[in-house]
Amino acid sequence: MKKRFILFLSLGLFGCLATWNQEQAEATASKKVMYVAPAGKDTNSGSLKRPLKTLKRASQLAKAGTTVYLRQGTYTEALTVRYSGTKQAPVVFRNYQTEKVVLSGKALKKQDGETTLIRIENLQYVTIQGLVVADIATTRNDETPIGICITGTGRNIQLIDNQVRRIKTNAKGGNAHGIAIYGTGRLKQITVRGNRVEDNRLGASEALVLNGNIDGFSVTDNIVRRNDNIGIDLIGYEGVATNNSEDYVRNGVISGNHVSDSSSYGNPVYGKDYNAAGIYVDGGKQLTIEHNTVERNDIGIEVTSEHAKKYAEDITVRGNLVQQNRFTGISIGGYDKKRGGTKRVRITDNQVTGNDTKGLEGGQLLVQHDVRDNRIDHNAFTTGRDNLFVANFFKTSSGNQFDHNTYQLKKGTAKRWIWLDYEYRTQSAFERAVAQ
Repeated sequence: MKKRFILFLSLGLFGCLATWNQEQAEATASKKVMYVAPAGKDTNSGSLKRPLKTLKRASQLAKAGTTVYLRQGTYTEALTVRYSGTKQAPVVFRNYQTEKVVLSGKALKKQDGETTLIRIENLQYVTIQGLVVADIATTRNDETPIGICITGTGRNIQLIDNQVRRIKTNAKGGNAHGIAIYGTGRLKQITVRGNRVEDNRLGASEALVLNGNIDGFSVTDNIVRRNDNIGIDLIGYEGVATNNSEDYVRNGVISGNHVSDSSSYGNPVYGKDYNAAGIYVDGGKQLTIEHNTVERNDIGIEVTSEHAKKYAEDITVRGNLVQQNRFTGISIGGYDKKRGGTKRVRITDNQVTGNDTKGLEGGQLLVQHDVRDNRIDHNAFTTGRDNLFVANFFKTSSGNQFDHNTYQLKKGTAKRWIWLDYEYRTQSAFERAVAQ
């Protein structure tokens, strides 16, 4: 729920041989390997022994088929990837072996608009891997810090095993993103895997966001934690795409992520409201959200649309562990009657336990405005402090089914369900009310 303002000797020898073989194979397959090091020179050849110095120079040279290895150290400049790769010859920027490579934004020039450490625009077949992207901060309302930005039209772009941290806006009306993927044209086959996005101060924006015309993606095995707004966000209908009919995220999988400690409480935009979801679908379609652990956020998983007469639809939420979230575990429907809603969503086989830790009457499942033709089945609901399983205070729901769910109290005997703003004390009475 958000209110948006609209971005040892033998081992060592084996390791050396393995590394040499890996690099030789890559050089053969990709035609070119290039090295960059903080102590290098841009007049060098870019070899392992004579590395380049700057990301800018490497980007100027890294055409299709180039793998750029960054050597250990801190780089105080932004990286704008200039050239696309191909399926057989991608462009790759990554750390060398297991060395720690930091792209720091501390020295970046303050400016209106976006301040981005890694930018990929209108490109295809590009991989960013194994980098630490950190430390952009602003106090300006008109500046949006972004760790990694993918935008425009493109396909086959991968973000793998990166760390994005301390991207911050300190402006009361500001915005910041850890990772922002914005399809102004159509973006396809986007992979976000194994990244860590943490300790970001986001204002009215999100830690990891996909927005606009994005058709086909996976967000898997990431750790998203300790951010002061939404963790993972999948958005439609915000006017990002040039083609209005395709202005929504679709055909994606969000799986195996651990999203924790997302809270808007204390965020200057929200004050003392608990609005931040761990995983939030705001107008996305044809999505699968599965096998994630979502805990200690304001809201666990939320599926709706913030835009009137628009929907989050044809979405499966299954096999997730959703626990100890402050307001509610899973939420569907618009947060007020001016919003859109949720339809044809299946919520199945989830463990939803101990949510509503702040006693806000959100229960384990919160059903809000304009909720139609959804199925909630085979979930295990265990109450938190208020013994409330399902909370539905709106009278704008229809065609929903609850089947084969289990409802267990953490303590006490007084089970509670609220449907169409009326409270029930038995499961059978609640299910009869839903079926009417």
